[in-house]
Amino acid sequence: MRVSTSWMQQQSIGSMMDRQSDLSRINTQLSTGKRINQPSDDPVGAARALDMNHLIADTAQYQRNITTANARLGLEDQSLSNVTNVLGRVRTLLLQAANGSQTDETRGDIAAEMVQLRQQLLGQANSKDGQGEYIFAGNRTGAEPFASQGSVTYVGDDGQRMVAAGPGFQVATGDPGSAVFGNIPSGNGTFAISANAANTGSAVAGSTSVSNPNANPSAWDGGDYSIVFTAADAYEVRDGGGAVLETGSYDNVKGGSITFRGAQVAFGGEPEAGDSFSLGASQPQSVFTTLDNIIDVLRTPNGGGADMQNALNTQFASLDQAIDNITRTRGKVGARMNALDQQAGLNDDLTLQYKSALSDAQDINYYDAISQLGAQTTALQAAQLTFSKVQGSKLFDYLR
Repeated sequence: MRVSTSWMQQQSIGSMMDRQSDLSRINTQLSTGKRINQPSDDPVGAARALDMNHLIADTAQYQRNITTANARLGLEDQSLSNVTNVLGRVRTLLLQAANGSQTDETRGDIAAEMVQLRQQLLGQANSKDGQGEYIFAGNRTGAEPFASQGSVTYVGDDGQRMVAAGPGFQVATGDPGSAVFGNIPSGNGTFAISANAANTGSAVAGSTSVSNPNANPSAWDGGDYSIVFTAADAYEVRDGGGAVLETGSYDNVKGGSITFRGAQVAFGGEPEAGDSFSLGASQPQSVFTTLDNIIDVLRTPNGGGADMQNALNTQFASLDQAIDNITRTRGKVGARMNALDQQAGLNDDLTLQYKSALSDAQDINYYDAISQLGAQTTALQAAQLTFSKVQGSKLFDYLR
């Protein structure tokens, strides 16, 4: 093989260029702190680093979602706390109104305060979050969910807005007004009882309950029934078709309960023959309807008798159902906030793991890099020295 002077020079130049390239790459790594500054440095490592960056960005978005969701749920919880206070005041006033010492005037004063409480409740039902969106509107957050034109109607929808808080984990950031303030079962939540408007006696239906409510199947069948007093001291239980199911002596249950088909109804007072009470499955009723019914009863002139007491007891049971529903909803909100807090901690742990994996994939080892920098600098200097020797050599130098 013939080795020419030009070939030797080209080899020397190529060697110097390679060393300069290696030196430049190490300088770039040291200045950026990254072993991979372009995909060609390490295609496999670059792909892994890209995946880690995507995961870190996703987790950061989850954390932002959790912050927003917690803020919204916190406002919902505060609104529900205010609602609980309003309904607690309504319950206190209702107990006062049921006192036999009240007059039409004092009951009218109580009704006037309840009107104001109804307005406060409406304001809480139409409360907004920090973004100006209605909390209890479902997915229709741009418009007031509850419209008041005499009676209150719900114009939102039944949807729940969800937020992604982690990989495969979503949490509702609110509850629709239909579930919070409407669609609340009347009566005791299973059945409701009401007195016949034509009753002439002083019998009053009090507390109601379901015997062995956890039985499966339940003894209560959800049918329509009536309790008819055939005499002052006797009663019959009839089904929806009028067929007699049971008979009994009222003297034996006075101050106690009439029990049938899993239903228990406490009675007090003195019935007259022909008096009756209807009993049927609970129906959905909004808390605003319950308040309107209470206000209407309190405004009834010449009240205070058994008719008013029965009407108030019916609405009292529905009011307790509304309060229980608000309490359960607050429990759900609290559970979501706890879940979000736990997920935030998990996301922090994931972020640390992703960043550690990213560092392993792309960050340099400074000790190795500095060692390589010294070696490459020496190699470049040797290449430059070799080039200077080769460039100065000529064939005639050896012919002397």
